[in-house]
Amino acid sequence: MAHVTVLADSSVNLGNPILPEIPELIIGTIAFAIVFYFLATKLLPNIRKTLQDRTEAIEGGLQQAEAAQAEAAQVKADAQAQLAELRHSTADIRAKAQADGAALVEQARGEAVTQKEAIIASAHAQLESDRNSAVNVLKADLGKLATELADKIVGERAQDAALQERIIDRFLDELDAKLAVPASRSDSKVG
Repeated sequence: MAHVTVLADSSVNLGNPILPEIPELIIGTIAFAIVFYFLATKLLPNIRKTLQDRTEAIEGGLQQAEAAQAEAAQVKADAQAQLAELRHSTADIRAKAQADGAALVEQARGEAVTQKEAIIASAHAQLESDRNSAVNVLKADLGKLATELADKIVGERAQDAALQERIIDRFLDELDAKLAVPASRSDSKVG
């Protein structure tokens, strides 16, 4: 409380606390005008320019981002289209390769069948040739045996080659006739 009394005792003229004194008001007004002029002429245009630059930079960045995004979307669409086309062409290539493979397999089968038939035909021809050769050898051996047997039975040797040939042919004809009869009997029994 002592302080309160000191203030009350001092004879300071406080006047109206809301209204400043005239010299302070003039100095304050001049200082305000100087600061306002400085702010209005120097600082405010720089601030406006900086704000304008920032606004343009942001808008330009947004436009660039939108353009980049549109370009990226276009690139993505192109890539997807190329990928789809690539898949389609891959499927075509795969189908063609399968068809070519099937054709090659068919061709190889055809060649194998042709080779098999040629080998079989060659084997049949070789067998026929071998059989004919064997038959000729057997006929000659049988002819000799027949001649020797006939010589032993008759008791004299057939000197004439033509006679020997006729004897051999007759013997072979009889042998063929005997062999053909059982074969025809077995054919008739089967039928």
